Amino acid sequence: MYNLLISAVAAIVVLLVVTLAIHLPWWAGVLIATVVFLACFLLIARIITKKLEAIMEPAMKDIQAQRFEKGIRDLKSALKYGKWQIYVESQINSAIGMVYFVRREFQTAFPYLEKGFFKNWVTMGMLAVTYMKRNKHDQMKQTFEKAVMASPKESLLWALYGYCLNEIGETVKACEVLAKGVAKLPGDENLKQNLELLREGKKMKMKGYGEMWLQFHLESLATLQKQQMAAMGGGRRRFIRK
Repeated sequence: MYNLLISAVAAIVVLLVVTLAIHLPWWAGVLIATVVFLACFLLIARIITKKLEAIMEPAMKDIQAQRFEKGIRDLKSALKYGKWQIYVESQINSAIGMVYFVRREFQTAFPYLEKGFFKNWVTMGMLAVTYMKRNKHDQMKQTFEKAVMASPKESLLWALYGYCLNEIGETVKACEVLAKGVAKLPGDENLKQNLELLREGKKMKMKGYGEMWLQFHLESLATLQKQQMAAMGGGRRRFIRK
């Protein structure tokens, strides 16, 4: 990364100057060089962060307003800063991949999700789901394992992992994963309920996770339509009672 490289070069130059030209003790040179390294690193990081914010904030507002093309175009323009700071490129790729995935443009989303940020559990989940749909089960499991290691306190991530394992016929492994999730989140009723359902040979119930679950596109369109009709029916009955 350019930030690390520039900061390191500045620190080395200062170290050489203070030890060879000014003849300060080596420990003093190291101390001064360390200060210079940190100062350069933080200054460049701040500059790059400001530039990214100037691009990312309007882009996300465009996406929220469903001006997807403009938002994605602006996000892609931010990739030019990817070489300047660690994890910047992967975080931008995650953001782009998520937008495409939510819009059901799975083919387009895939390469961005592959290069995404490993601590973004949502996009890691989307990547794992993509692997499952492509019958790449080993890669699916590896992706989920990486995700739960980085984000062990996310209930939906554990549930999604278990759901996908059950979908590919690995119910025993799915129960093991959900049990690990319960161990990490002992008060989580969604995980406990789904673990019991799998142990009883029943289908997992993911409605408790709401909109967050739906963004992974694992419910059929027919199921979604039934849920929408049920919600509309409930709203209509409440209206009539009033």
